[in-house]
Amino acid sequence: MATLYDMAVAAAINIFTAFAFFIAFAILRIQPCNDRVYFPKWYLRGLRNSPLSSGVFVKRFVNLDFKSYLRFLNWMPAALQMPEPELVDHAGLDSAVYLRIYWTGLKIFVPIALLAFSIMVPVNWTNGTLEHSGLTYSSIDKLSISNVPTGSPRFWTHLVMAYVFSFWTCYVLKREYKIVATMRLHFLASERRRPDQFTVIVRNVPSDPDESVLELVEHFFLVNHPNHFLGFQAVYDANKLSKLVDEKKKMHNWLDYYQLKYVRDPSKRPTLKTGFLGLLGNRVDAIDFYTSNIERLAKEISVEREVIANDTKYVMPAAFVSFKTRWAAAVCAQTQQTRNPTIWLTEWAPEPRDVYWENLAIPYVALAVRKLISGVAFFFLTFFFMIPIALVQSLANIEGIERAVPFLKPLIETRFIKSFIQGFLPGIALKIFLIFLPSILMLMSKFEGFISQSALERRSATRFYIFQFVNVFLGSIITGTAFQQLNSFVHQSANDIPKIIGTSIPMKATFFITYIMVDGWAGVAGEILRLKPMIIYHLKNFFTVKTEKDREEAMDPGSISFNAGEPQIQLYFLLGLVYAVVTPILLPFIIVFFGLAYVVFRHQIINVYNQEYESAAAFWPDVHMRIIVALVVSQLLLMGLLSTKEAAQSTPLLVALPVLTIWFHFFCKGRYEPAFVRYPLQEAMMKDTLERVREPNLNLKGYLREAYLHPIFKAGDDDSETDEASEVEMVQKPELVPTKRHSRRHTPMSSIGSDAPLLNQPAPDL
Repeated sequence: MATLYDMAVAAAINIFTAFAFFIAFAILRIQPCNDRVYFPKWYLRGLRNSPLSSGVFVKRFVNLDFKSYLRFLNWMPAALQMPEPELVDHAGLDSAVYLRIYWTGLKIFVPIALLAFSIMVPVNWTNGTLEHSGLTYSSIDKLSISNVPTGSPRFWTHLVMAYVFSFWTCYVLKREYKIVATMRLHFLASERRRPDQFTVIVRNVPSDPDESVLELVEHFFLVNHPNHFLGFQAVYDANKLSKLVDEKKKMHNWLDYYQLKYVRDPSKRPTLKTGFLGLLGNRVDAIDFYTSNIERLAKEISVEREVIANDTKYVMPAAFVSFKTRWAAAVCAQTQQTRNPTIWLTEWAPEPRDVYWENLAIPYVALAVRKLISGVAFFFLTFFFMIPIALVQSLANIEGIERAVPFLKPLIETRFIKSFIQGFLPGIALKIFLIFLPSILMLMSKFEGFISQSALERRSATRFYIFQFVNVFLGSIITGTAFQQLNSFVHQSANDIPKIIGTSIPMKATFFITYIMVDGWAGVAGEILRLKPMIIYHLKNFFTVKTEKDREEAMDPGSISFNAGEPQIQLYFLLGLVYAVVTPILLPFIIVFFGLAYVVFRHQIINVYNQEYESAAAFWPDVHMRIIVALVVSQLLLMGLLSTKEAAQSTPLLVALPVLTIWFHFFCKGRYEPAFVRYPLQEAMMKDTLERVREPNLNLKGYLREAYLHPIFKAGDDDSETDEASEVEMVQKPELVPTKRHSRRHTPMSSIGSDAPLLNQPAPDL
């Protein structure tokens, strides 16, 4: 087990690393050459000018104002100065509410830590149970519940504090849920006009032998929404075309690179090898090679566009349907369209920036199979990841390492090396194992078929949270306990093993403390340094940038990685709530994380991140639910611990706590969650009425014309294919022929292009 000295070494390493990152950031961010790296958001909005454009040559790249180096921490108060309403206008509601997750953590854990250290720590410390237990322990473990003797009346303190901590957490959660729900409704009411406010996506359009999908969609909505239907945008399977366009853009980038290289040295034409990774094959002229490939791809793109424009098999059984008012769109999105609940499925369309176009081409009937395959793959990924988790826990066990590599025993037994292994290495090893996991889970979510970036990130975040709960939390506790108390497991009777586990689980706090310092302290400090985007920007700026537009494209502002960041925050909520009563020493480390992360990400949101979409804080119900799950887990774990401690009188009183917590969750779900899943018709009508008064001549059809047109079909995206893009665009608005369906005589509305009179047939009896 890690000792106080080990923890001090780990803390010193992480504090030094974080401080070094902050110092490096403070120096690099004030250099003129890095201005676009650390303030890209302002450049994208045209509110900041490049310091490289004028002045002495040296001053264009190096800041010679030495007084500015003394103010290296002035970015912190600057990050806190922007009020929240202004932050919402500047960065969007998603970003502002994401910051409230950190703020919620501070609200919950600061009062809990004060109570825990004033009440729980003295109760745990003033015992001598571990000294006579024969277990492996450290001085830190004497602060935990493990140091309280079996059957002690002191467990009443833990029970009372469990109630206090739970009620305080629920109070903060209810207050935050109400605030965020109010912010969302206000944001939607005051938000500028957006295409998704008038648009729904309809999926699983049934096939018809007499009518095409285009005719069927138009006919259905004219009949069933006759006074409100405005138009629709068909969904095309353009994945192959999209890949060709992307490949052509890459070829253009390489052509620009070699042309720039040739301009700098006209005496020598650049060459390359055409084989694997440019290492094999014939050597050819690079400029001619990429020019010929671009011409070839342009022809393939033109052919593919023509095929899509004239072949109905590329039209998917889905469409973006727009209405004349927000009220009509809300009614359509939130109601069932036919007697058969499996066809004509409507839901709110994602905003155009949020659409994940590749998945729109997936047939709806295939989604269930994809979901099953993805679920099975996730199960096996979670299960087999237990192996590296066990390896990580073995790093915290010096005896295990010495048995594996006995020749390193003299080096390992050195005090500093031993402290480094036990206090720092397990945390950094676990962090490395988890680096690629969010990307893997995102690929699974894309395979599942979600049609928006926000839905992809929320799905990936849910799985990442489950994964961390099973592997990082439960896996670390189970495997870590087995490694640390292996001798006790072997020599004790089977009846005593639950007691050993109950005593050892609180002592795993030392491992989680090291992980929090690595990921939560040094990791957050590394986030603000932006080392990777800075290197990539300067490489692009040196090799490929020729114009100001190229320089803007070289900037990588990035965005909040909700799929990776939010589950990581939830892990800290879980650890804090579980160990608040069990081992309170962990709480200060979590508070430092929440405070530091709040300041850092506030700075990044104001100056760096350019959010790709706006979901109006649709993720908050997931945040609330996961904190509730963490609270229930902490209560169940405390019940298990007290049962092993023979606290027969106090343990039954804990049974009511998870029941009350679950009831509280359903209360909040019923009271506030509708604001996140439905759009009030009253709000929609108010916005429609105000808009009619303010803009009576608004051309809504022109506003929505290309809103949901696939990006590769939009004219101007690729100059060389402007004509083809326009041609495909016309396909989106076909002249429909009169319907040929035999059921037409029972339809009370004619289609566009039909000369048949309207039929006022009575509704059939139900």
